[in-house]
Amino acid sequence: MNSASKWTTRTLAAALAIALPVAGPGCGAGNDRWVVTENTAVDIDWDEVAKAYREAEGPEDLERRVNEIYAGDEVISIAVKDTDANNQVVTGFFDNNENGTAEDAEKIFSIDRQLKTADQANYAIAGHGPYAGYHSPVWDIAAGMMLGSMMSRMFMPGYTPMYTTPYSTPAGRRGDLMTQRNSWRQANPEKHQAARSKSGRSYGRKGGGFGGGGSTPAPRTPSRGGGRFGSRKAPRHAVTKLAV
Repeated sequence: MNSASKWTTRTLAAALAIALPVAGPGCGAGNDRWVVTENTAVDIDWDEVAKAYREAEGPEDLERRVNEIYAGDEVISIAVKDTDANNQVVTGFFDNNENGTAEDAEKIFSIDRQLKTADQANYAIAGHGPYAGYHSPVWDIAAGMMLGSMMSRMFMPGYTPMYTTPYSTPAGRRGDLMTQRNSWRQANPEKHQAARSKSGRSYGRKGGGFGGGGSTPAPRTPSRGGGRFGSRKAPRHAVTKLAV
């Protein structure tokens, strides 16, 4: 190799040594958390999650509703636990290791529901993981509202918590949820496309990006009549009407 060729080789090597460290952040390193965390391009409509919990007939119905709301590819599993006679915690999570447990690294959101009196309760939603900045307002609920049996049964005389033994989405059900959701998306393409994030930098399209100040409280619509309470096999879209 002549001296001119050696000089050219050394010059190119030096240029590459300088250029490579500069290119790194643009390829996803750096401090931009949105580049390195999973699922951040997917918004969650928190008002719709709140509505799904209000109207769900049980954990299986809530799973279906939440997965229709979520516009990503992953399946959201649900864990439900009555921590005592007055408090219930619902957790949405990606069951990546398929062990049926909502581990901290897998959590997406949690819903805390508290029975205050025989006729009054409240609940709130908090985001986890890539959605950790979201905290909803505290929504009030009352006997006489239009509620699904998962929530409304707590207002019934002689109420006994159903999920002191926690419920968690079985790993084998995740395939069924994905199949059902795919069918729903094909039948409702306009709703699915509308739910998809355009920027990948929002914690949620509704309910406020970091505090939930824009969320709409649950409507307090009185109703009359009876219904089924606590059934895990109630119709998917049925709504329980409580007597005033």
